[in-house]
Amino acid sequence: MTRLAAVAAAFGRDLDHALDRVATLVAHARRDGVHLLVLPDAALGGYLTDIAAGGDLPPALPADHPALARVRALAGDMVVCVGYREQAGGRCFNTAIAVHGDGVLGRHRKVHQPPGESRAYAPGDGFAAFDTPVGRLGMLVDYDKTFPEAARALALDGAQVVACLSAWPTSVTNRAPRLSQDRQSRLFDLYDRARAAENQVVLVSSNQTGVLGGMRFLGQAKVVGPGGDVLARTWAKAGIAAADVDVPAEIGTARRVLHHLAERRPDAYA
Repeated sequence: MTRLAAVAAAFGRDLDHALDRVATLVAHARRDGVHLLVLPDAALGGYLTDIAAGGDLPPALPADHPALARVRALAGDMVVCVGYREQAGGRCFNTAIAVHGDGVLGRHRKVHQPPGESRAYAPGDGFAAFDTPVGRLGMLVDYDKTFPEAARALALDGAQVVACLSAWPTSVTNRAPRLSQDRQSRLFDLYDRARAAENQVVLVSSNQTGVLGGMRFLGQAKVVGPGGDVLARTWAKAGIAAADVDVPAEIGTARRVLHHLAERRPDAYA
């Protein structure tokens, strides 16, 4: 069995505070026997304060920044996925990395950008899975999971587990009085379950909570099985959603009769 866990927590601009929170979350996860811990998008430095307007931007961290080295050290024998604003080649990206005590195992730069995000980030240009101690893993960041092709590309590249790191807010244009009634809350949950079920993979979905500037984040971290069933979740509260999953066995069972990837008809999709 592999214990997979997704975090719902608030993160802001203060890097030292963020690292202290990461250390606490990793310690709790290690105590509970977690093998893969997925932290939210923008955990190191926070997300945008207002996606459509001005405001301060998250700190841009190069590959050799001490904050990233500390997360690697904290991870130890655990695989930890964390999001931040990456500085590379004169540009900045909304990036997720998967780290282990041995180093960086994989990196994904967010490809799909909602309106307003381009002032802070350049878009990534692809999706690729990679091997880790917990199996072959793929990553999505936030809005990427809205697009079925993104998770499908990872599944076709052999990903059995997809980590989706988010800083997903409530509806900006039409906020509901209760989170459970919010349009974005419904969509966030729908996308998580659909991406897992249509690709017959395990999806580990993290998200931010709380408020940063004009943004209010949804939480709703969860682990979803390859049939689209929610195995663990935090709802809107901060916390860690953890589930024990025999990943190869669960995927094998899901694909025994209906194998979505093998039964595709790419020739008919042009």
